Amino acid sequence: MRRILILLGLMLSVNFYGSAGITLDYCLNRAQEYYPEIKKYGLTENSTELNLQEINRGWLPRIGLSAQGNVQNIVPAFPDILKNMLAQNGFELKGMSKLQYKVAAELNQTIWDGGISKANRAIERAATAESQAALDVEMYAIRSQVENLFFGILLMDEQIEQTKSTINLLGANLKRLQSMVKNGTAMQSDADMVEAQCLTLKQNLAEAQCATEGYKSVLSIYIGEEIGGQELECPAPQMPESTESERPELALFDKRIEHNLAREKAIDSSIMPRFSFFAQSYYGYPGYNYFESMTNRALSFNVMAGVKVAWNIESLYTKNISRKKLSLNSEMVNTDREVFLYNSRLQTSREEAAINSIREVMKEDSRIVELRQNVRRSAESQLENGIIDATALLSKINDENQARLNSAYHKIQLVQNIYKLKNTLNR
Repeated sequence: MRRILILLGLMLSVNFYGSAGITLDYCLNRAQEYYPEIKKYGLTENSTELNLQEINRGWLPRIGLSAQGNVQNIVPAFPDILKNMLAQNGFELKGMSKLQYKVAAELNQTIWDGGISKANRAIERAATAESQAALDVEMYAIRSQVENLFFGILLMDEQIEQTKSTINLLGANLKRLQSMVKNGTAMQSDADMVEAQCLTLKQNLAEAQCATEGYKSVLSIYIGEEIGGQELECPAPQMPESTESERPELALFDKRIEHNLAREKAIDSSIMPRFSFFAQSYYGYPGYNYFESMTNRALSFNVMAGVKVAWNIESLYTKNISRKKLSLNSEMVNTDREVFLYNSRLQTSREEAAINSIREVMKEDSRIVELRQNVRRSAESQLENGIIDATALLSKINDENQARLNSAYHKIQLVQNIYKLKNTLNR
Protein backbone atom coordinates (compact mmCIF):
# COMPACT_ATOMS: atom_id res chain seq x y z
CA MET A 1 0.00 0.00 0.00
CA ARG A 2 2.84 2.37 0.89
CA ARG A 3 4.56 1.75 -2.44
CA ILE A 4 1.33 2.46 -4.34
CA LEU A 5 0.89 5.79 -2.55
CA ILE A 6 4.49 6.77 -3.27
CA LEU A 7 4.13 5.88 -6.96
CA LEU A 8 0.90 7.88 -7.20
CA GLY A 9 2.70 10.81 -5.62
CA LEU A 10 5.46 10.51 -8.19
CA MET A 11 2.97 10.50 -11.06
CA LEU A 12 1.17 13.53 -9.70
CA SER A 13 4.46 15.34 -9.15
CA VAL A 14 5.61 14.67 -12.70
CA ASN A 15 2.32 15.94 -14.14
CA PHE A 16 2.42 18.94 -11.83
CA TYR A 17 5.79 20.41 -12.62
CA GLY A 18 5.91 19.35 -16.28
CA SER A 19 8.66 21.41 -17.91
CA ALA A 20 8.65 24.16 -15.26
CA GLY A 21 11.36 22.48 -13.19
CA ILE A 22 11.92 19.81 -10.58
CA THR A 23 9.85 20.35 -7.44
CA LEU A 24 10.86 19.57 -3.88
CA ASP A 25 7.92 17.20 -3.39
CA TYR A 26 9.03 15.23 -6.41
CA CYS A 27 12.55 14.90 -4.99
CA LEU A 28 11.22 13.82 -1.59
CA ASN A 29 8.99 11.15 -3.13
CA ARG A 30 11.74 9.91 -5.41
CA ALA A 31 14.26 9.76 -2.56
CA GLN A 32 11.94 7.62 -0.44
CA GLU A 33 11.13 5.34 -3.38
CA TYR A 34 14.75 4.94 -4.46
CA TYR A 35 16.37 4.61 -1.03
CA PRO A 36 17.60 1.00 -0.54
CA GLU A 37 15.92 0.85 2.88
CA ILE A 38 12.54 0.66 1.10
CA LYS A 39 13.27 -2.99 0.28
CA LYS A 40 12.95 -3.87 3.96
CA TYR A 41 9.18 -3.27 3.81
CA GLY A 42 8.73 -6.16 1.41
CA LEU A 43 11.19 -8.35 3.29
CA THR A 44 9.38 -7.71 6.57
CA GLU A 45 6.02 -8.58 5.03
CA ASN A 46 7.38 -11.81 3.55
CA SER A 47 8.97 -12.77 6.86
CA THR A 48 5.68 -12.16 8.66
CA GLU A 49 3.78 -14.38 6.24
CA LEU A 50 6.25 -17.20 6.78
CA ASN A 51 6.06 -16.85 10.56
CA LEU A 52 2.26 -16.85 10.48
CA GLN A 53 2.26 -19.97 8.35
CA GLU A 54 4.56 -21.61 10.86
CA ILE A 55 2.21 -20.71 13.71
CA ASN A 56 -0.82 -22.03 11.80
CA ARG A 57 0.94 -25.35 11.23
CA GLY A 58 0.44 -26.01 14.93
CA TRP A 59 -3.18 -26.91 14.09
CA LEU A 60 -2.20 -29.47 11.48
CA PRO A 61 -2.26 -33.14 12.55
CA ARG A 62 1.16 -34.45 13.46
CA ILE A 63 1.93 -37.90 12.13
CA GLY A 64 4.97 -39.90 13.11
CA LEU A 65 6.30 -43.23 11.84
CA SER A 66 8.77 -45.40 13.66
CA ALA A 67 10.23 -48.91 13.69
CA GLN A 68 11.77 -50.61 16.68
CA GLY A 69 13.44 -53.88 17.55
CA ASN A 70 14.82 -54.71 20.98
CA VAL A 71 15.92 -57.55 23.24
CA GLN A 72 15.02 -57.58 26.95
CA ASN A 73 16.69 -59.58 29.70
CA ILE A 74 13.43 -59.77 31.67
CA VAL A 75 9.93 -60.10 30.26
CA PRO A 76 6.51 -60.85 31.79
CA ALA A 77 6.15 -64.58 32.56
CA PHE A 78 3.59 -67.02 33.98
CA PRO A 79 4.02 -68.03 37.60
CA ASP A 80 5.87 -71.34 37.98
CA ILE A 81 2.93 -72.95 39.76
CA LEU A 82 0.63 -72.17 36.84
CA LYS A 83 3.18 -73.40 34.33
CA ASN A 84 3.59 -76.70 36.21
CA MET A 85 -0.15 -77.21 36.44
CA LEU A 86 -0.63 -76.62 32.73
CA ALA A 87 2.34 -78.79 31.89
CA GLN A 88 0.81 -81.69 33.79
CA ASN A 89 -2.27 -81.31 31.57
CA GLY A 90 -0.19 -81.29 28.40
CA PHE A 91 0.01 -77.53 27.84
CA GLU A 92 3.45 -75.98 27.41
CA LEU A 93 3.63 -72.19 27.82
CA LYS A 94 6.79 -70.59 26.51
CA GLY A 95 5.94 -67.12 27.89
CA MET A 96 6.77 -63.83 26.24
CA SER A 97 9.77 -63.70 23.94
CA LYS A 98 12.70 -61.52 24.92
CA LEU A 99 13.00 -60.48 21.26
CA GLN A 100 10.43 -57.75 20.43
CA TYR A 101 9.83 -55.68 17.27
CA LYS A 102 7.18 -53.41 15.81
CA VAL A 103 6.37 -50.81 13.15
CA ALA A 104 4.29 -47.94 14.56
CA ALA A 105 2.37 -44.83 13.50
CA GLU A 106 1.24 -42.03 15.79
CA LEU A 107 -1.26 -39.20 15.22
CA ASN A 108 -1.64 -36.05 17.37
CA GLN A 109 -4.25 -33.38 16.66
CA THR A 110 -4.63 -30.20 18.71
CA ILE A 111 -8.23 -29.59 19.82
CA TRP A 112 -7.67 -26.41 21.83
CA ASP A 113 -4.32 -24.83 22.62
CA GLY A 114 -5.56 -22.38 25.23
CA GLY A 115 -5.48 -19.51 22.72
CA ILE A 116 -1.68 -19.51 22.45
CA SER A 117 -1.62 -19.71 18.64
CA LYS A 118 -4.03 -16.78 18.38
CA ALA A 119 -1.89 -14.82 20.82
CA ASN A 120 1.28 -15.67 18.87
CA ARG A 121 -0.32 -14.48 15.63
CA ALA A 122 -1.25 -11.21 17.33
CA ILE A 123 2.31 -10.85 18.64
CA GLU A 124 3.75 -11.50 15.18
CA ARG A 125 1.50 -8.91 13.52
CA ALA A 126 2.23 -6.38 16.28
CA ALA A 127 5.97 -6.97 15.94
CA THR A 128 5.73 -6.49 12.19
CA ALA A 129 3.77 -3.27 12.60
CA GLU A 130 6.41 -2.03 15.04
CA SER A 131 9.24 -2.92 12.64
CA GLN A 132 7.54 -1.12 9.77
CA ALA A 133 6.90 1.93 11.97
CA ALA A 134 10.62 1.93 12.82
CA LEU A 135 11.38 1.81 9.09
CA ASP A 136 9.05 4.78 8.58
CA VAL A 137 11.14 6.73 11.09
CA GLU A 138 14.37 5.81 9.29
CA MET A 139 12.89 6.73 5.92
CA TYR A 140 11.60 10.04 7.26
CA ALA A 141 15.14 11.09 8.18
CA ILE A 142 15.92 11.30 4.45
CA ARG A 143 13.55 14.27 4.11
CA SER A 144 15.76 16.76 5.94
CA GLN A 145 18.84 15.67 3.94
CA VAL A 146 17.05 16.09 0.61
CA GLU A 147 15.54 19.42 1.69
CA ASN A 148 18.94 20.78 2.75
CA LEU A 149 20.42 19.81 -0.61
CA PHE A 150 17.46 21.24 -2.53
CA PHE A 151 17.51 24.63 -0.82
CA GLY A 152 21.30 24.71 -0.89
CA ILE A 153 21.13 24.43 -4.68
CA LEU A 154 18.50 27.18 -4.84
CA LEU A 155 20.71 29.50 -2.75
CA MET A 156 23.71 28.76 -4.97
CA ASP A 157 21.62 29.40 -8.09
CA GLU A 158 20.64 32.82 -6.72
CA GLN A 159 24.27 33.59 -5.97
CA ILE A 160 25.21 32.59 -9.51
CA GLU A 161 22.50 34.76 -11.07
CA GLN A 162 23.40 37.74 -8.94
CA THR A 163 27.09 37.30 -9.65
CA LYS A 164 26.38 37.24 -13.39
CA SER A 165 24.32 40.41 -13.05
CA THR A 166 27.12 42.14 -11.14
CA ILE A 167 29.70 41.02 -13.71
CA ASN A 168 27.57 42.56 -16.48
CA LEU A 169 27.27 45.76 -14.46
CA LEU A 170 31.02 45.89 -13.89
CA GLY A 171 31.60 45.18 -17.57
CA ALA A 172 29.48 48.19 -18.56
CA ASN A 173 31.35 50.43 -16.11
CA LEU A 174 34.69 49.05 -17.31
CA LYS A 175 33.86 50.08 -20.88
CA ARG A 176 32.90 53.51 -19.61
CA LEU A 177 36.18 53.84 -17.69
CA GLN A 178 38.27 52.64 -20.62
CA SER A 179 36.65 55.34 -22.74
CA MET A 180 37.34 57.91 -20.03
CA VAL A 181 40.98 56.77 -19.85
CA LYS A 182 41.33 57.34 -23.59
CA ASN A 183 39.84 60.81 -23.17
CA GLY A 184 42.16 61.54 -20.23
CA THR A 185 39.36 61.99 -17.71
CA ALA A 186 40.19 58.85 -15.69
CA MET A 187 43.31 57.01 -14.64
CA GLN A 188 44.27 53.58 -15.91
CA SER A 189 44.42 52.33 -12.33
CA ASP A 190 40.68 52.94 -11.99
CA ALA A 191 39.97 50.79 -15.03
CA ASP A 192 42.38 48.13 -13.78
CA MET A 193 40.65 48.07 -10.41
CA VAL A 194 37.24 47.49 -11.98
CA GLU A 195 38.64 44.85 -14.33
CA ALA A 196 40.33 43.05 -11.42
CA GLN A 197 37.05 43.02 -9.52
CA CYS A 198 35.26 41.68 -12.58
CA LEU A 199 37.80 38.86 -12.95
CA THR A 200 37.51 38.03 -9.23
CA LEU A 201 33.76 37.71 -9.57
CA LYS A 202 34.22 35.44 -12.57
CA GLN A 203 36.38 33.21 -10.38
CA ASN A 204 33.68 33.23 -7.71
CA LEU A 205 31.13 32.39 -10.39
CA ALA A 206 33.15 29.36 -11.55
CA GLU A 207 33.48 28.12 -7.95
CA ALA A 208 29.76 28.56 -7.31
CA GLN A 209 28.87 26.71 -10.52
CA CYS A 210 31.15 23.80 -9.58
CA ALA A 211 29.67 23.69 -6.07
CA THR A 212 26.15 23.66 -7.52
CA GLU A 213 27.01 20.79 -9.82
CA GLY A 214 28.40 18.91 -6.81
CA TYR A 215 25.18 19.46 -4.85
CA LYS A 216 23.13 18.34 -7.84
CA SER A 217 25.24 15.19 -8.19
CA VAL A 218 24.55 14.27 -4.56
CA LEU A 219 20.84 15.02 -4.96
CA SER A 220 20.81 12.90 -8.13
CA ILE A 221 22.15 9.97 -6.11
CA TYR A 222 19.39 10.44 -3.52
CA ILE A 223 16.58 10.45 -6.09
CA GLY A 224 18.14 8.00 -8.55
CA GLU A 225 17.79 10.42 -11.45
CA GLU A 226 20.27 12.72 -13.15
CA ILE A 227 19.28 16.40 -12.72
CA GLY A 228 22.51 18.10 -13.79
CA GLY A 229 21.01 20.29 -16.50
CA GLN A 230 17.57 20.83 -14.98
CA GLU A 231 16.34 23.74 -12.88
CA LEU A 232 14.82 23.42 -9.45
CA GLU A 233 11.52 25.10 -8.72
CA CYS A 234 11.29 26.99 -5.44
CA PRO A 235 8.16 25.93 -3.49
CA ALA A 236 5.51 28.42 -2.40
CA PRO A 237 5.89 29.77 1.18
CA GLN A 238 2.76 28.06 2.45
CA MET A 239 2.51 27.48 6.18
CA PRO A 240 1.16 24.14 7.52
CA GLU A 241 -2.53 24.18 8.38
CA SER A 242 -1.94 22.83 11.87
CA THR A 243 0.94 22.67 14.35
CA GLU A 244 -0.14 19.28 15.69
CA SER A 245 2.63 16.77 15.15
CA GLU A 246 2.07 13.78 12.86
CA ARG A 247 5.61 12.48 12.98
CA PRO A 248 6.15 8.74 12.34
CA GLU A 249 7.83 8.48 15.75
CA LEU A 250 4.39 8.85 17.35
CA ALA A 251 3.09 5.90 15.33
CA LEU A 252 6.15 3.92 16.43
CA PHE A 253 5.32 4.61 20.09
CA ASP A 254 1.75 3.39 19.49
CA LYS A 255 2.97 0.19 17.82
CA ARG A 256 5.31 -0.53 20.71
CA ILE A 257 2.40 -0.23 23.15
CA GLU A 258 0.27 -2.52 20.96
CA HIS A 259 3.11 -5.03 20.86
CA ASN A 260 3.24 -5.06 24.66
CA LEU A 261 -0.52 -5.57 24.86
CA ALA A 262 -0.30 -8.53 22.48
CA ARG A 263 2.46 -10.05 24.60
CA GLU A 264 0.34 -9.51 27.72
CA LYS A 265 -2.54 -11.48 26.19
CA ALA A 266 -0.10 -14.27 25.41
CA ILE A 267 0.67 -14.48 29.14
CA ASP A 268 -3.00 -15.26 29.84
CA SER A 269 -2.95 -17.95 27.16
CA SER A 270 0.22 -19.54 28.56
CA ILE A 271 -1.53 -20.56 31.79
CA MET A 272 -4.43 -22.33 30.07
CA PRO A 273 -4.56 -26.12 29.61
CA ARG A 274 -4.15 -27.71 26.18
CA PHE A 275 -6.45 -30.39 24.79
CA SER A 276 -5.44 -32.73 22.01
CA PHE A 277 -6.57 -35.95 20.35
CA PHE A 278 -4.10 -38.76 19.86
CA ALA A 279 -4.09 -42.15 18.12
CA GLN A 280 -1.37 -44.74 18.19
CA SER A 281 -1.12 -47.97 16.24
CA TYR A 282 1.57 -50.53 15.59
CA TYR A 283 2.06 -53.89 13.98
CA GLY A 284 4.44 -56.15 15.79
CA TYR A 285 5.13 -58.25 18.81
CA PRO A 286 4.08 -58.14 21.61
CA GLY A 287 0.60 -56.71 21.31
CA TYR A 288 -1.47 -54.94 23.90
CA ASN A 289 -2.91 -58.34 24.90
CA TYR A 290 0.06 -59.64 26.83
CA PHE A 291 -1.64 -62.93 27.69
CA GLU A 292 -2.12 -63.77 24.04
CA SER A 293 1.44 -62.66 23.22
CA MET A 294 2.72 -65.01 25.96
CA THR A 295 0.86 -67.97 24.51
CA ASN A 296 1.17 -67.02 20.85
CA ARG A 297 4.17 -65.18 19.53
CA ALA A 298 2.47 -64.11 16.30
CA LEU A 299 2.52 -60.50 15.07
CA SER A 300 -0.62 -58.45 15.75
CA PHE A 301 -2.18 -55.09 14.86
CA ASN A 302 -2.80 -52.79 17.86
CA VAL A 303 -4.59 -49.41 18.13
CA MET A 304 -4.98 -46.89 20.96
CA ALA A 305 -6.84 -43.52 20.77
CA GLY A 306 -7.91 -40.92 23.27
CA VAL A 307 -7.90 -37.32 24.45
CA LYS A 308 -4.97 -35.79 26.31
CA VAL A 309 -4.94 -32.74 28.60
CA ALA A 310 -1.65 -30.94 29.29
CA TRP A 311 -1.32 -28.07 31.73
CA ASN A 312 1.99 -26.40 32.46
CA ILE A 313 1.42 -24.65 35.77
CA GLU A 314 4.93 -23.19 35.77
CA SER A 315 3.57 -20.13 33.95
CA LEU A 316 1.48 -19.32 37.04
CA TYR A 317 4.68 -18.56 38.95
CA THR A 318 6.01 -16.05 36.40
CA LYS A 319 2.75 -14.49 35.23
CA ASN A 320 2.78 -11.47 37.57
CA ILE A 321 6.45 -10.70 37.00
CA SER A 322 6.04 -10.88 33.23
CA ARG A 323 3.07 -8.53 33.36
CA LYS A 324 4.96 -6.04 35.53
CA LYS A 325 7.86 -6.06 33.07
CA LEU A 326 5.53 -5.31 30.16
CA SER A 327 3.80 -2.59 32.18
CA LEU A 328 7.13 -0.92 32.96
CA ASN A 329 8.12 -1.18 29.30
CA SER A 330 4.86 0.54 28.27
CA GLU A 331 5.45 3.30 30.84
CA MET A 332 8.92 3.88 29.39
CA VAL A 333 7.42 4.13 25.90
CA ASN A 334 4.87 6.68 27.12
CA THR A 335 7.67 8.67 28.74
CA ASP A 336 9.63 8.62 25.47
CA ARG A 337 6.50 9.90 23.70
CA GLU A 338 6.13 12.79 26.17
CA VAL A 339 9.79 13.71 25.78
CA PHE A 340 9.50 13.61 22.00
CA LEU A 341 6.38 15.81 21.99
CA TYR A 342 8.02 18.24 24.43
CA ASN A 343 11.11 18.59 22.22
CA SER A 344 8.89 18.83 19.15
CA ARG A 345 6.95 21.74 20.68
CA LEU A 346 10.21 23.52 21.51
CA GLN A 347 11.50 22.99 17.98
CA THR A 348 8.20 24.16 16.51
CA SER A 349 8.30 27.33 18.62
CA ARG A 350 11.86 28.12 17.51
CA GLU A 351 11.05 27.54 13.86
CA GLU A 352 7.92 29.69 13.99
CA ALA A 353 9.97 32.47 15.58
CA ALA A 354 12.58 32.14 12.81
CA ILE A 355 9.85 32.36 10.15
CA ASN A 356 8.35 35.47 11.72
CA SER A 357 11.80 37.04 12.01
CA ILE A 358 12.57 36.49 8.32
CA ARG A 359 9.19 37.92 7.32
CA GLU A 360 9.88 41.06 9.33
CA VAL A 361 13.29 41.42 7.68
CA MET A 362 11.83 40.89 4.21
CA LYS A 363 9.52 43.90 4.59
CA GLU A 364 12.46 46.25 3.97
CA ASP A 365 14.30 44.21 1.35
CA SER A 366 12.69 45.85 -1.67
CA ARG A 367 13.30 49.34 -0.33
CA ILE A 368 16.93 48.58 0.51
CA VAL A 369 17.54 47.21 -2.99
CA GLU A 370 15.91 50.29 -4.51
CA LEU A 371 18.02 52.64 -2.40
CA ARG A 372 21.25 50.76 -3.12
CA GLN A 373 20.46 50.87 -6.83
CA ASN A 374 19.88 54.63 -6.67
CA VAL A 375 23.16 55.13 -4.81
CA ARG A 376 25.04 53.04 -7.36
CA ARG A 377 23.56 54.98 -10.30
CA SER A 378 24.47 58.21 -8.61
CA ALA A 379 28.01 56.94 -8.08
CA GLU A 380 28.28 56.08 -11.76
CA SER A 381 27.29 59.66 -12.62
CA GLN A 382 29.74 61.03 -10.09
CA LEU A 383 32.51 58.88 -11.55
CA GLU A 384 31.88 60.30 -15.02
CA ASN A 385 32.08 63.82 -13.58
CA GLY A 386 35.29 63.04 -11.71
CA ILE A 387 33.78 63.54 -8.27
CA ILE A 388 34.61 60.01 -6.99
CA ASP A 389 37.09 57.33 -8.00
CA ALA A 390 36.62 53.68 -8.97
CA THR A 391 37.06 52.49 -5.39
CA ALA A 392 33.97 54.35 -4.27
CA LEU A 393 32.01 53.04 -7.25
CA LEU A 394 33.02 49.44 -6.52
CA SER A 395 31.87 49.88 -2.95
CA LYS A 396 28.42 51.02 -4.13
CA ILE A 397 28.18 48.17 -6.66
CA ASN A 398 29.10 45.63 -3.99
CA ASP A 399 26.49 47.14 -1.64
CA GLU A 400 23.80 46.79 -4.29
CA ASN A 401 24.92 43.26 -5.11
CA GLN A 402 24.77 42.29 -1.44
CA ALA A 403 21.33 43.87 -1.02
CA ARG A 404 19.92 41.97 -3.99
CA LEU A 405 21.56 38.76 -2.79
CA ASN A 406 20.15 39.23 0.72
CA SER A 407 16.69 39.83 -0.71
CA ALA A 408 16.86 36.63 -2.77
CA TYR A 409 18.31 34.68 0.16
CA HIS A 410 15.56 35.82 2.49
CA LYS A 411 12.87 34.54 0.12
CA ILE A 412 14.51 31.14 -0.11
CA GLN A 413 15.29 31.01 3.61
CA LEU A 414 11.64 31.75 4.38
CA VAL A 415 10.53 28.75 2.33
CA GLN A 416 13.34 26.64 3.79
CA ASN A 417 12.31 27.45 7.36
CA ILE A 418 8.67 26.74 6.54
CA TYR A 419 9.69 23.32 5.24
CA LYS A 420 11.78 22.75 8.35
CA LEU A 421 8.60 23.41 10.33
CA LYS A 422 6.67 21.03 8.08
CA ASN A 423 9.39 18.43 8.54
CA THR A 424 9.19 18.83 12.34
CA LEU A 425 5.42 18.33 12.21
CA ASN A 426 5.25 15.95 9.24
CA ARG A 427 2.74 18.25 7.58
